[in-house]
Formats: sequence, C-alpha cells, structure tokens
Amino acid sequence: MMENPMERKMGRGEFLRYAALLAGGTLLGLSFPRGMARGTDGVPARVSGNGTGPRQIKLYSAAQGRYVMEDKVEKTEKEWREILSPEQFQVTRKKGTERAYTGKYWDNHEKGVYQCVCCGNDLFRSDTKYESGTGWPSFYEPIAAENVRTETDTSWFMRRTEVLCRRCDSHLGHVFNDGPKPTGLRYCINSASLTFEKAGK
Repeated sequence: MMENPMERKMGRGEFLRYAALLAGGTLLGLSFPRGMARGTDGVPARVSGNGTGPRQIKLYSAAQGRYVMEDKVEKTEKEWREILSPEQFQVTRKKGTERAYTGKYWDNHEKGVYQCVCCGNDLFRSDTKYESGTGWPSFYEPIAAENVRTETDTSWFMRRTEVLCRRCDSHLGHVFNDGPKPTGLRYCINSASLTFEKAGK
C-alpha cells in the first residue's frame, strides 16, 4: 500500500525545504498551475534581478531595423478601457471580431507598418498585405516571428489558431493555411487591433 505523503511526519529541515519549494513560485512570479508565463512557448518567465519589475522580451523594430529588448506590457482591465475605444477593447482584450468590410484598414493600400493598437509593437509590413476577399486586413507573414505568438482557439465549436501580440497579449485575429506563396498563410487581422505608420513618417 502506498504511503500518503500528507500523513508522513517530516523533520523541521524537510518541512522548511517543502515550504520554500511551494513559496518559490509566488516569490519568483511564476504560476505552478500553468508552469510557464503566457506566450513564452515553454520559456520560464524572466524577472528583474530583484525579482520584481517588467519582464523584457526580444522584438523586431522596423524603425531601427534590428531586434531590440522591450518591456512586456501588462495593464489592468480598467487601464485598458481608459486608453482604448469600446470596439478596440472588445476586440483586443475580449477576443471580439469586427464585422467584415467595416474596419479601417481592410482596403488600405498605403505603404508602411501595421502596429498593435495597444502597445505599438510592429506587427506586419504593408508589403505582405494582400486582397483575400474576406473583408479583413490579410497578411501572409508577420514582420518577425518574435513579434507575434499563437494559441489554439476552440471557441464557437471550432478549432482555430489565434494570433496575439507578443508584447501585450492583445487578440489580433486568426491565422489560416489558405494564404498565398511564399508562406501559404493568411493572417486574418482585425483593423480595430491595429494602427498604421506610413512609410517615411
């Protein structure tokens, strides 16, 4: 018969080791149930040297033409509501979807960079935007793999791949395997999740 570890008596030293192990997740800002921070693809969350402060991640900057380290952006729901329009909040923070052919950028043909409306993270170049006929801005690849992340979305009785901003976890849209060459991907993105920086500005 297996011994119940909860019934086994522990010495003071062993008890302190267990207590330190259990408390460690809280002290380091880690979550034991999920094991990893959201969106890090299996990489443990990083914190500053003293265990507090914003976590930094590597992102590509179109303005600088290179990779840079940026702070992960985290805000409360109240703070997001204060800086976003109701539609932007519903789409980016509540995983909503704007109606087709109603968004600001579905028919935009200007040259520039599409950025996250929540944090300014560079997401897509206009050179990768194409006419998908869906009524939403569509791109065949992100500006850099590091700037976006994906999660499995099983809402609405479907299995889709959700696209999120890696810097602030805002919902952008979904990616499908029916896009053009060279990637064969279609990043179907809500205009409400984007801002647009014209080339040359």
